[in-house]
This record gives sequence, C-alpha cells and structure tokens, in this order.
Amino acid sequence: MPREAGTPNTSQCLAAGGFAGMAVDVALFPLDTIKTRLQAKAGFIASGGFRGIYSGLSSAVIGSSPGAAMFFLTYEQVKAGCERSVPQKYQPFVHMFAASAGEIAACLVRVPTEVIKQRLQAKHHASLAGAIRGTYATEGLLGFYRGYLTQVVREIPFTCIQFPIYEYLKQSHALRQGRPIKSWEAAVCGSLAGGTAAALTTPLDVVKTRVMLSTKGMGAHLEYSGIVPTLTRIAREEGMRALFSGIIPRTIWISVGGFVFLGSYEKVKAMLLEEGVFAHR
Repeated sequence: MPREAGTPNTSQCLAAGGFAGMAVDVALFPLDTIKTRLQAKAGFIASGGFRGIYSGLSSAVIGSSPGAAMFFLTYEQVKAGCERSVPQKYQPFVHMFAASAGEIAACLVRVPTEVIKQRLQAKHHASLAGAIRGTYATEGLLGFYRGYLTQVVREIPFTCIQFPIYEYLKQSHALRQGRPIKSWEAAVCGSLAGGTAAALTTPLDVVKTRVMLSTKGMGAHLEYSGIVPTLTRIAREEGMRALFSGIIPRTIWISVGGFVFLGSYEKVKAMLLEEGVFAHR
C-alpha cells in the first residue's frame, strides 16, 4: 500500500523526534530540576535548592533523543495505520491510542535515564557514574526501571489529554486558514495542549518522582512503592496540596517544552519530507 502524503517514514520519524527531544531537554533542564526538587520528600532546599541546577543533564541528554524518536516512530506509524480504517468522528480516540502506544514504547528507553537523572537532581549521588554504580549495587538491573509502571500511568493520561487537543487545534487552524499549518503554529498548539495536560496530571508526576527517588539498602524496604499507596500516603501525611508540588514549573516547562518539542518536530519533519531525506529507507 502506498504511503499517504505527508506521513513520515521510519527514518524521518527517528531523525525528527530525536532532534526535538534533544532540543527541549537541554533548553529547559533547569525548570525540570526545580520541579523535581520541589516534589522530593526531603524538600526543595535539602534536595539542592538552586545549586547545581544542571545536575543530571548528562543522563537526560543520553536518553532524550532515543526516547523521543521511539515515541514519534510508534505514534506516527500507529496513527497512520488506524486513521485509514477509523471514521473521522472517532479520530480523537485514534490519537489517544497512538500516543499511549508511543509512550509505552518510549518509556522502555526513557525510564532508566529518568531514574538516574532524578537521583542526580535530588543530590542522591554526586556523579553520573556514581549514580549508575549506586543504583546497580543496591537494586540490580531492575533498579534502573524503578517507577516504570508509574511513569507509564502518568504518561498515558498526559498524552490522552495532550495529543487529541494538539491534533484538534492543528486541524481546526488549518481548516480556518485553508492551508497546511506552519511549524510555528503547530508549536503554539503544542504549547497550549502541553500546558493543559501538565497541570491536570501533576499529582501523577509527584507520585512518579517519589517512587523513582526511593532507594533501598540491604534488607531495607522502599520508602515509596506502588501508585495508589504512594498517592494516598502523600495525601494523608502531607495534604492534597503536596500532590500539586511543582505545578508551576512543570506547567511552564511543558508549555514552553511543547512549543519547542512539537514545533521542532513538525519543522524537521516538514524539511525531511520536502527534501526527500531518507525517502527510500
């Protein structure tokens, strides 16, 4: 079956997604660090305050391009496959399904680097090598996937809110203008969609942070384990307000990040499609 016009192939998805992921993670890393430290059990100051605001950047850089590329590769292919057989009125559900599939795939790459990044941000370790050695020594290989399910449970509601809004805004604007949407217009749509999704899913992000920062020594129990137990414990011990810790930097970070991330992705994708780069791979 011939490829639909405007649908990127595998290599184009990998290149555009990888570039977009790297751009947003590097540009907005300080906001991510502030958010993590606000959500940590020890508190903002004890977790480092404004010192070492780029702690964990190396881990984020390592995981950003592969994770983003994996997401968009899965998202675009699943979306293209489903759109051909699903009526137009059900397209938002296609976008939700495609985005969820993308997040599940991306988390296989993203979670190990996210665990190391957050432990460096919260000053649990002094260096990337030390964080890797410490995690492996106390928890083994599974320690690098601490919070995988929690992250997936956070990401799926996030993407089920973000991407239907994003696709709706893009399509509506294109119809009003009578032309394909420009990359900067897609970036604005991404910013609005991302900010909305970020604010609404902050409690799940707090739970994810607490679970990923939990470590154990020999014979010790994890401080936080499981989504529902962590959620109810935070609410019981610290109040509902604690579940929205870091909501301001998170919303700003993802609003700006949505602008950079989705704008960069659409721009690079358009350039690759226009130039025919990787067209025969």
